[in-house]
Amino acid sequence: MKVLVTDPIADAGLTRLREAGHDVETAYEVEGDALLDAVADANALIVRSGTEVTEEVFEAAPDLIIVGRAGIGVDNIDIDAATDHGVIVANAPEGNVRAAAEHSVAMAFATARSIPQAHDRLKAGEWAKGEFLGTEVNNKTLGVVGFGRVGQQVAKRLGSLGMDIVTFDPYISQERADQFGAELVDDLDDCLAKSDFITIHTPLTPETENMIGEEELAELEGGYVVNCARGGIIDEPALAEAVEDGVLKGAALDVFGEEPLPEDSPLLDVEDIILTPHLGASTEAAQENVATSTADQIIAAANGQPVANALNAPSLDEATFKQVGPYLDLADTAGRIAVQLFDGHMSEVEVSYAGDIAEQDVEYVTASALKGVFAPSDLQVNAVNAPQIAEDRGIDVTESKTRSSEDYQSLITVTVSDGEKSVSVCGTQFGGEEPRIVRIDDHRIEAVPHGHMLVVRNKDEPGTIGFIGSELGKADINIAGMFNGRETIGGEALSVYNLDEQPPNDLIERLNADDRIIETTYVELGDE
Repeated sequence: MKVLVTDPIADAGLTRLREAGHDVETAYEVEGDALLDAVADANALIVRSGTEVTEEVFEAAPDLIIVGRAGIGVDNIDIDAATDHGVIVANAPEGNVRAAAEHSVAMAFATARSIPQAHDRLKAGEWAKGEFLGTEVNNKTLGVVGFGRVGQQVAKRLGSLGMDIVTFDPYISQERADQFGAELVDDLDDCLAKSDFITIHTPLTPETENMIGEEELAELEGGYVVNCARGGIIDEPALAEAVEDGVLKGAALDVFGEEPLPEDSPLLDVEDIILTPHLGASTEAAQENVATSTADQIIAAANGQPVANALNAPSLDEATFKQVGPYLDLADTAGRIAVQLFDGHMSEVEVSYAGDIAEQDVEYVTASALKGVFAPSDLQVNAVNAPQIAEDRGIDVTESKTRSSEDYQSLITVTVSDGEKSVSVCGTQFGGEEPRIVRIDDHRIEAVPHGHMLVVRNKDEPGTIGFIGSELGKADINIAGMFNGRETIGGEALSVYNLDEQPPNDLIERLNADDRIIETTYVELGDE
């Protein structure tokens, strides 16, 4: 294959590709038409953060098989466009974990002890010993926002130095938090209020963009902020103002909403904010690790083998796909519904198979179910990396099979649990192409999983369904379909409504305020 490398990577990666027989061409700092010309006959593309891989790039590269990101962040790659063009996108999430964690720890110490500021004063000829009164980390509380691989490593290192750990991550189990001696809290504000330092380790998504602003920073009064994850998560002007006004003692940032950092950034004007130019992964070991990992994935794709860190495509051979392919979307959908109906920190996911499907190799079906479970999160997840995400977050995954399948040829049930309470969603395929949800917990239904769904648990009393329909009508929400099931006459019933649009929060509040309604949950499936 022809492999085009448009951002510098370690020579070890280039050597590995050439030794595997591939033609490697480097074209650093190309953009615009030059990039389109360079990629026109490429089979593989390797980038870091400097190359924007857009829809236009994919259109210009008809022979492209895979884009490898030598690092973890893929903000610069249009993954939807890649999928539309049948191109695998893979990253190297493991290679720079240690480097990023160590830089975060270094930045925490730097801001706590004003190390760069004192250095600059001394180099300028001032012995300003009395002007810098630092903060010890011992007996302080570290808030870790995002408890993935890097967040866990930072917690491990600073926890060993006497810091108490509190973390906010909706997709971490209590068991995994306990392994690191961390207190798991339910919301960001609680994490900030308990912390003396916070360190950020979440991806940049529409949900996390400017997640920490003026109000959130105020919760951390007198504390310190460290961000070596992704720029744009913290409102930078608000952070500059908070440190300048003394709301915070200091901050240390390695990443920014715009890079390179503009000369007019307010962060540059505040002495107690320490800035480094995206150095988190800049160690010799990290650069070699991500380069060779990326090269290995390019080689795997060239050989038609599974790509371990693919972000947009499962790896299935043709024979397996023919047998289990119709059930991949069903498992994904059941997982999406189950996790949105579940209220708590999940620690277990069980995927059960009954009937004909139980006789097949269902490894990738289970992975698809996990993909659905994690889909509402901020994670970049697919059927390839979902099992690893579950392992990283301490979520136990079990798989069970039985030949008996009640009244259906095949059934898939996804159950999410925190060890005490759980939600189960069971689905099947009608005619191999029409998915149906046939049970939610103990309620038998026959619902079409699609788009906007409203799931209502209510008392089985006359007029309840009419009340729900009336309230939807008042909100000008059209019902596309309705499915109802109950356990016993006069007991608890469950109904599923397919809606033409998302119901407003005040409508759900009105429904829940009625004594007949036990719980109302909006479930978003999109058009998949």
